[in-house]
Amino acid sequence: MERRAFLVSSGLAGAALAVPGVAGAAEPDDAGLVRQALSRLAVDTFSGLAVFVMPGPDLYSRVQGTPRPEPGGIEARTPQFLVEHLNRYLPFPDRLAVPIMRALMQGAGGLALPSPRDDAPGGVLGRVDAGLRRLLENDATVPLAPVVALLLNLEAVRVDPPAVAGPFLSPFARLRYARKARVFELLEGPDPTLVSLFDRHLPEPFKGSVSGLLKFLAGALLELTALGAYSEWAVFDPDTRRLRGRPVGWQVSGYTPSIDGWDEHKGYYQGRKQVTG
Repeated sequence: MERRAFLVSSGLAGAALAVPGVAGAAEPDDAGLVRQALSRLAVDTFSGLAVFVMPGPDLYSRVQGTPRPEPGGIEARTPQFLVEHLNRYLPFPDRLAVPIMRALMQGAGGLALPSPRDDAPGGVLGRVDAGLRRLLENDATVPLAPVVALLLNLEAVRVDPPAVAGPFLSPFARLRYARKARVFELLEGPDPTLVSLFDRHLPEPFKGSVSGLLKFLAGALLELTALGAYSEWAVFDPDTRRLRGRPVGWQVSGYTPSIDGWDEHKGYYQGRKQVTG
């Protein structure tokens, strides 16, 4: 029951229901179902994070309570940027992803999560449970983005238990703005209940270092989200090394690049020829 509370509260069970073919003849195997559900859940969770940093006219911003007329994090493809960079570039120990997932699955009941009411249609909850156990028992590679999404969603349900159900796949994406801020406050605090859970279930040498890692992760998430939202990543073509359009960050900030440079930035400022200490 505790594991199933974790699967529902983290949004993983609901994400599994959204996997194409899950109830049909071509349904994926249990481990494949979990991989697809984790991927979908990560994008949805980071959509909620993208608008927390850079709201726009989208539905996520409206549910959050801070819609804006100008384009925002969704239009800048920030969720995809976060998945890409968390999985490939964030300087976070790769060996921690699987142990953290195992710790959450084994002990998340200690977080006082809501009990699941019923099994998902077609026994999906049991399949997700079995598939996740199979992935972890086989020491499969688990990318960092889904693990971070699970953490955000579990903290979201602890901050606002009704967020376990609602629009979107992700409980974090269902939160109002102030409650999303509370989630980050807990992670940066750090949350003593979450730290205690990890200290009980994480192997050495990670015990005792969890609070620092959570604080680092919380800050890095906000910085990385802002970087993605205001960067040229979404419209940059790596083959031609040119932009395919005007980046959202340029539109929002009013930035206009000058091919020849600005006069104020040519040579020394105000005609100066040298600088003395």
